[in-house]
Amino acid sequence: MIIDLPQTTTSTVAKKLIKLRQEGGAVALGRVLTLLIITDEQDADEAIDAANDASREHPCRIIVLASTTNASDNSLDAQIRLGGDAGASEVVVLKGPASTMEHADTLIMPLLLPDAPIVAWWPHEAPAHPAKDIVGSMASRRITDSYSSADPCGTLRRLAAAYTPGDTDLAWTRTTIWRGLIAATLDQPPFEPVEKVVVEGVPDHSSVDLLGAWLGHALDTEVEIRRTPGAQAVTRITLERASGQISLSRPSGKVATLAQSGQPDHRIALPVRQLHECIAEELRRLDPDEMYGEVLTRGLTRIGA
Repeated sequence: MIIDLPQTTTSTVAKKLIKLRQEGGAVALGRVLTLLIITDEQDADEAIDAANDASREHPCRIIVLASTTNASDNSLDAQIRLGGDAGASEVVVLKGPASTMEHADTLIMPLLLPDAPIVAWWPHEAPAHPAKDIVGSMASRRITDSYSSADPCGTLRRLAAAYTPGDTDLAWTRTTIWRGLIAATLDQPPFEPVEKVVVEGVPDHSSVDLLGAWLGHALDTEVEIRRTPGAQAVTRITLERASGQISLSRPSGKVATLAQSGQPDHRIALPVRQLHECIAEELRRLDPDEMYGEVLTRGLTRIGA
C-alpha cells in the first residue's frame, strides 16, 4: 500500500502513521531500529528496495530524505509505504528541495521510533564528516558507500581523516567473504610469515584498497595494488610465503579458485555481493567496527591510498 501526502508536514505524516497502525494492527514495538536514508529523488528507489530486502531480517522503520530539484521552496511531499511495498518495515519518503533538507533533523524527529537505535545511510555521496552531519549526529551507526561516490579513493581519504567510532563503509562490507577465506587459509599449516601481498581489481574500486590495507595492517607486510580495467570488483589476492604462493582469484565475478603450493585447487562460490546483502550485514551490529576503524585510519597509509 502506497499513500501519497503532497504539500504536507511531518506532524501530519506522524499522525497518519499512527492511524494506519491502529487500523491495520501493526505494532511499532516490532521494529528494532530506525534506518535513515539520505539520497536524492532519482536514486531513492534503488536504496529503498535494498533496505526493504534487508528489513526482512531486521524489521525497522525506514525514513528516506530525498532531495529534489523540481519542488517549490520550503515545500514537503511525503509518501508512506506499508505491507508488500515496504518489506518487513514501514517506509516514509520525504521529498523536498535542498533548502528544506537543510533542516533534516526537524523533519526526522516526529517520525523516530521511541527508544530504538538510529542508523544513517548515505547510498552515494557521503558528507565530509558523517558524525558531525546534521543527520549523522543523531545516529549510533553511520553507513557510507565510497564506491558509489564520484571519487571512491578520494572519499576513502576524507572518511579516514574524519573517522569516528560508529562509521562504516559498504566497500568494507563487500570484502567480508574475501577476508574470511583468507583468514581461514592462513589458519592452516605451514604457519609462515607472509612476505608480500598483491591485491588486484578494477581501478577506483575502494574495496581493493581496503582489502590491501587490511592485509598490510594485519600481516605487517608489503602490499602492492594492481588495477585491472574492465574487471569485476576484486579479482585476485596473492600471498607470497617462503613455501610458495597462496592465490585466491575470481576472474568471472562468480566463482573463485583457491590455489596453494602442494595442495589441489579448490573452487569456491564467491559472487559479487548485492547491495541488500551488505546493508543486512551492517544492520546486524550496532556497535563500532573497530577493525574497520584501524584499517581506515592506519592501514591505508601502507598502500598510499
